[in-house]
Amino acid sequence: MSTPEVAVLVGSLRQGSFTRAVAQALIGLAAPRLHLRIVEIGDLPLYNPDLDEGTPPAAWTRFRGEMAGVDAVLFATPEYNRSMPAAVKNALDVGSRPYGHSVWAKKPAAIVSVSPGLLGGFGANHHLRQPLVFLDMPVLQQPEVYLSKVQESLNEAGELSNERTRQFLADFLARFADWIAQQQPA
Repeated sequence: MSTPEVAVLVGSLRQGSFTRAVAQALIGLAAPRLHLRIVEIGDLPLYNPDLDEGTPPAAWTRFRGEMAGVDAVLFATPEYNRSMPAAVKNALDVGSRPYGHSVWAKKPAAIVSVSPGLLGGFGANHHLRQPLVFLDMPVLQQPEVYLSKVQESLNEAGELSNERTRQFLADFLARFADWIAQQQPA
């Protein structure tokens, strides 16, 4: 099997976000078993079925095309008000439509939630799992990744500097690669 192409969806749109820094670190840790690349979601207009009549917004077409071409999805998300950010939910909605043309079905997925607080994005992680079940995305169950106090794992340049966290994420990515392989048809 060739190296799986994995879309990384980053739920924080903030410049210099901890979540994007962790996503960048994951990209570096994944090689050579996985090819991870960020697929941007911040430019997606809010999903409105009326916009799918005729010619949908160019950002939707770009996003759907990029997602159709990947083998798996890694969600890197912060937690907003004990849930996932609106940008993540909107990306799920945009990719699931028009009806019958979802880009998500059967794509293996994994979630990394990130927080400067103590809970590590637990609420966002678990809320995100709900729509993934409906979208028919088999989600890696173990290991779970809730990066609490994430700022303590990053240096001033936003690079992963905590060796224990680095090893944990490398192990997580190895397990994700195995999970992707297990989901491929025999």
